[in-house]
Amino acid sequence: MNSLIGTYECKVDIKGRLLLPAPLKKQLAPSLQDGFVLKRSVFQPCLELYPMAEWNLMMQKVNKLNKFVKKNNDFIRRFQAGVKVVEIDNLGRLLVPKDLANFAQITKDIVLSSAVNIVEIWDKDLYEKAIDDSVGDFADLAEDVMGNVNDDDNGIS
Repeated sequence: MNSLIGTYECKVDIKGRLLLPAPLKKQLAPSLQDGFVLKRSVFQPCLELYPMAEWNLMMQKVNKLNKFVKKNNDFIRRFQAGVKVVEIDNLGRLLVPKDLANFAQITKDIVLSSAVNIVEIWDKDLYEKAIDDSVGDFADLAEDVMGNVNDDDNGIS
């Protein structure tokens, strides 16, 4: 799958469904028939929507862990806690299960944010706080993470 692009604000209806914005639905179109996996984020109070192909790649990595190592076993259990297989219906709606909505504090206003090959689903206020909190540190973070990457001939890095 190619990288997903965009950040979109939308709403969750009373039944917990969100309508995917048309540009995002178009990007996800190749994955619609295979379905998606929705899970809790490891590092943030948000949800992660994996196209099934991306989830299968992640599971290949996880399945390489030795399950006779307690930390690995604990990680697998917590990583997969609350994982749900979900589908996007013909109208482009996604039902967010109540337990996952509670985890991410999703009530009405949300943000769908691309994160390379997955989509993060955030409560709008928590998303804004996460972005605002990291503004001062982003330059240092960018240098730490990307500062030593220079494997392209395009002059960007």
